[in-house]
Amino acid sequence: VKEFDLASDTVLCPIERNALINFYDSAKGVEWTDNTDWLDEYESYCKWYGVTCDEGKNRMTKLELANNGLSGRLSDSIGNLT
Repeated sequence: VKEFDLASDTVLCPIERNALINFYDSAKGVEWTDNTDWLDEYESYCKWYGVTCDEGKNRMTKLELANNGLSGRLSDSIGNLT
């Protein structure tokens, strides 16, 4: 139900989380060597494998997925990562 979809609520679902979800989908995340906790709705995206965030602010500072079997194309939403 669209009015109950919280994906567009930037407080509950930050822009970075949505950008990472789009990245995961476009880079065929289900086929990655390690996709631990990716898309887990109960985990902060800061705990997803390969994602590093600064302490306290939950802002992504690094995405490191070398040698992890990524394929596909990068989503345009990758530009929403700061």
